[in-house]
Amino acid sequence: MDRLYLMTVFIAVAEEKGFAGGARRLGVSPPTVTRAVAALEEHLGVKLFNRTTRFIRLSEAGLRYLEDARGVIAFANEADQAVLGLNAEPRGSLSVTASVLFGRMYVMPGIIDYMKRYPGMEVSALFVDRVVNIVQEGVDVAIRIGELPDSGFKAKKVASVRRVCCASPAYLAEHGTPLTPQELSEHRVIVSHALNPTSEWKFLQDKRPFTVKVKPHLALSDNVSTIDAAVNGLGITSLFSYMVKPQVTAGSLQVILEDYALKAVPVHIMHNEGRYVPAKTRAFIDLMAEHLRASGLDD
Repeated sequence: MDRLYLMTVFIAVAEEKGFAGGARRLGVSPPTVTRAVAALEEHLGVKLFNRTTRFIRLSEAGLRYLEDARGVIAFANEADQAVLGLNAEPRGSLSVTASVLFGRMYVMPGIIDYMKRYPGMEVSALFVDRVVNIVQEGVDVAIRIGELPDSGFKAKKVASVRRVCCASPAYLAEHGTPLTPQELSEHRVIVSHALNPTSEWKFLQDKRPFTVKVKPHLALSDNVSTIDAAVNGLGITSLFSYMVKPQVTAGSLQVILEDYALKAVPVHIMHNEGRYVPAKTRAFIDLMAEHLRASGLDD
C-alpha cells in the first residue's frame, strides 16, 4: 500500500469536497478514489469522512489528519526537490538583503563570486539600513547583524562584530582622549542615525551594561558620512568595528574606550525556507558563509 498516494487522494477528496471532484483533480476514476479512501480508513482504523447520499464531510479525525497529511506530502516534495537539485547548477533568480555599508563591503564580493560561478543566476540586492521583512518583501536571503528574535526563519551564524568608539588621531591630539564613557560629555560627538536612532550609547563595565546619553555636535543620516566626518577630525563616533576597519588599519581613525566595549554581536545568514532549500539558495548561503568567515570580521 502506497501511503503517500493514499494521503494524496484523501487530500484531493477533502479539498474538492467530494469523490468525483477529487477524481477529476487526480485524473482517475471515482471508484479508484473511493477504494483508496476506504483503504486508508481501514489502515488507520477511523472514519475520515461522514457520508450521506447528498454530501461528504470530514469527520473530527479527518480534520486532524488532513493537516498532518498535508505536512507529510509537503515534506516529501521538498525532499524530492532537494535530491534533484544536488547536482544541478543553480539557475533562476535570487534576492538578497543587507545593511548598506555591510552590503557594499562584504556581501557584494560574495555576490560577484556567486554570479561568476553560476552565470545562469540573476541576483537582486537590497542594501538598506532598516530591517527588511523577508516574507512580505519576497527576499530569499538576509544577512543580519545582532541578536535575532525568536522566529521560524533558518539562520546560520558566520561571524561577529563589535561596537567601537573612535576618532581621528588629530582630534584626540587636540582635545585629549576620554578615559571613561562619562567623559564623552566633554567632547564633540558625531552620531549616525542609521545606527543610533537615539543619542544613548551603551557600554559595559564589570560585566554590567550601562548607558551614557551623548549630545551630538553633528548628526548624520548615514554611516559613510559619519565615518568621513570622524576621519576629518570633527569628533568621536560610535560604529560597528567592520565599518571603520579600513580607517583603523590605515591609521586615520583610532579606537578608544576599548575597556568599556560591549560584547561582540553575531552576524547571521537568514532564509525563509523549509527543511530543504533550493539549490540556488543553498549554493549562495554556502558561498557567502565562506566569504564572511574568511573576511576577518572577528578580528
